[in-house]
Amino acid sequence: MSDRSQLIITGKPFTYDSERDAEFERLIARYPIRESMIMPALWLAQEQEGWISCEAIEYIADRIGTYAAKVYELATFYTMYHLKPMGKYHLCVCRTLSCYLRDKQEIVDFLESEIGITPGQVSEDGKFSLEEVECLGHCGTAPVVQINGEFHEEMSVEKLKTLLASLD
Repeated sequence: MSDRSQLIITGKPFTYDSERDAEFERLIARYPIRESMIMPALWLAQEQEGWISCEAIEYIADRIGTYAAKVYELATFYTMYHLKPMGKYHLCVCRTLSCYLRDKQEIVDFLESEIGITPGQVSEDGKFSLEEVECLGHCGTAPVVQINGEFHEEMSVEKLKTLLASLD
């Protein structure tokens, strides 16, 4: 079983906070087929907690009125959903052809040596997590690195050194 498919059981009940509960109710009204709400519901849980626990999957399934297996299926299929806690700064490096041809591996190698983790890991201090992901959709400005959802295009090791230094 791959690391992507293993869920963490926290033992703590999960519920949306008031802001995300209101957003869930606003969004669910837009989906005539309730199961179509699984992806936005997962995103709300991740936005709130930073990752998606087993309890969050069960909660979403109950709220939507579906099976936890269906929610789990989507959570494990899409790499944008995190099934374990990520670092304060989650670094995603595109691994597809355009970025590869423009030296994305040099960037990954630098991050591995600078931060001391390989893709799929979180630094011991919890500051960084690193992931290689499929296309981030910025092929014309490759290589691209995403940090906490913010894109950084035409990345180089020198630009990345400056960027990392700017993070607290």
